[in-house]
Amino acid sequence: MLLNSYYLNDFFSLLNLIILIIPVLLSVALLTLLERKVLGFIQFRKGPNLVGPYGILQPFADGLKLFVKENFSPFSASSFLYFFSPILFLFISFLLWGVVPLYKSGLNFCLSLLFVITLSSLSVYGILGAGWASNSKYSLLGSVRAVAQVISYEISFGLILIPLVILVGGWGFNSFLDFQSVGIWIIIPCFPLFLMWYISSLAETNRTPFDLSEGESELVSGYNVEYSGAPFAFFFIGEYANIIFINIVSVLLFLGPVYFFSGSIFWVFFSLINKSLFFIFSFLWVRASFPRVRYDQLMMIMWKNFLPLSISLFIFYFFVVFLFFSFPSYY
Repeated sequence: MLLNSYYLNDFFSLLNLIILIIPVLLSVALLTLLERKVLGFIQFRKGPNLVGPYGILQPFADGLKLFVKENFSPFSASSFLYFFSPILFLFISFLLWGVVPLYKSGLNFCLSLLFVITLSSLSVYGILGAGWASNSKYSLLGSVRAVAQVISYEISFGLILIPLVILVGGWGFNSFLDFQSVGIWIIIPCFPLFLMWYISSLAETNRTPFDLSEGESELVSGYNVEYSGAPFAFFFIGEYANIIFINIVSVLLFLGPVYFFSGSIFWVFFSLINKSLFFIFSFLWVRASFPRVRYDQLMMIMWKNFLPLSISLFIFYFFVVFLFFSFPSYY
């Protein structure tokens, strides 16, 4: 009986994860519309405004067009890896959502942040496989760029999070929420870490000015240049799902619900959505404002600036936390 209950809980956890995919797909569709509207507003043009009221049906028309298009593949491509890579990329993007504490799920375990860091690094295998299997020089260069980019920022990416983990005393998202619910936002004492996290999150999601793996002006379209139809849509959906996910993680880590401002569960959820939308809008604003950096500039930023700075801040916050908890309080 106990064994049946255990399998039943696993079944409902998997069912919750599957149900979560539907609003994620809807959010991706609306994000593409928001991006085109924001870019149009910044560039003094209207953006999509013909398909449906205010162009709201344009993302669904674009998605339908992609999924009904005929799939072409290069004659010399590696067939299995060519079609498996976009599926792997999309699967990892959806699996990351399983640890976000937005709903009741058995995947919300105590090492959820470590799980996110580990799994998000694996998404580069989908890009690498797509670039190599396409048997195109542009695709291969884009995938190699993506691998070098991941190696560059993932080291400082982890070192940025370790001081936060020391501060809250746990690797789970619930630890960050509990810490901020009775105190202040972590962004206030850890603002330098937040700036490095924000810039690294742009590189994590291959967004401008760090979209070196796609580089339209240099690599035509980078690792996905040989893709069309549904496989291209898988890469597209996975990339935009990662944008929404990384911004929700940023809110959970640095701008969680504070006790004095959090009332009902509805207000906490509403606040989380608004903060995430602000960060997503900032991603679009950055895209419209900054040009793509050179490849050597990314290497210099990550290796010569972020890495020593993150190590220095790690040592600083470690001693601050150590000294704070070493001396007993007499009050």
